[in-house]
Amino acid sequence: MLVGERRELLLARLSADGKVLAKDVAAELGVSEDSIRRDLRDLAAAGLCQRVYGGALPVSPAVADYASRTVIAVDGKDRVATIAAGLVRPGSTVILDGGTTTLAVAKALPRDLEATVVTHSPTVAVALLDHPGIEVFLLGGRLFRHSVVTCGAAAAEAAQAISADVFLLGVTGVHPDAGLTTGDADEAAMKRTLARRAADTYVLASAEKLGAASRFTVLPFADIAGVITDADDSDQNVQKLAAIGVAFPGR
Repeated sequence: MLVGERRELLLARLSADGKVLAKDVAAELGVSEDSIRRDLRDLAAAGLCQRVYGGALPVSPAVADYASRTVIAVDGKDRVATIAAGLVRPGSTVILDGGTTTLAVAKALPRDLEATVVTHSPTVAVALLDHPGIEVFLLGGRLFRHSVVTCGAAAAEAAQAISADVFLLGVTGVHPDAGLTTGDADEAAMKRTLARRAADTYVLASAEKLGAASRFTVLPFADIAGVITDADDSDQNVQKLAAIGVAFPGR
């Protein structure tokens, strides 16, 4: 088998099985594990997979730049946003993460809602300007341009003064093995900080994020109340996550 054919096979396995184990593929094809690892390394460098110990996982499309992500899975994000907006009760305090899905949540909130929103996303804060009953607290800090959110020591310190009912968390990947992941270490740390300030954390994940993974773990599934997704019950990733006890609000 030519190198190109082997790499096409690896990508097909990633799509079908949600992961690739280097030793299994090497034994099947009669090549060395080093050859498969080299293939996976090159595929990862091209942005086509996420390498993990022993193999690889599908890469998330949500690692693209912010402008590109605004046109990815727009309908799916809107469906997720509609469900998530229903979790924001009148009089409650909610933390909204950054990203394009949480921006859709901000836009989906009722115009007459009276609540408090805490966010480290300037774009989310601006989207709430036409909600007169929502008091907005914007956390300051270093701006991480990829997700247009503040993070770092100043933002984490500001978050310590928060006590919220719900945190609506955005991630780039939700994988039954890799867990909840994102592409930047500082952003992952900020998400964990915000999760510790809320009674319940719900993950916002349109269908293209299910079964995908990024480099840095955010939280274990045990620390969240559920995953809000537009994927239906026939989706194999939904089935795998449900099998390990993940709840899906809105179903």
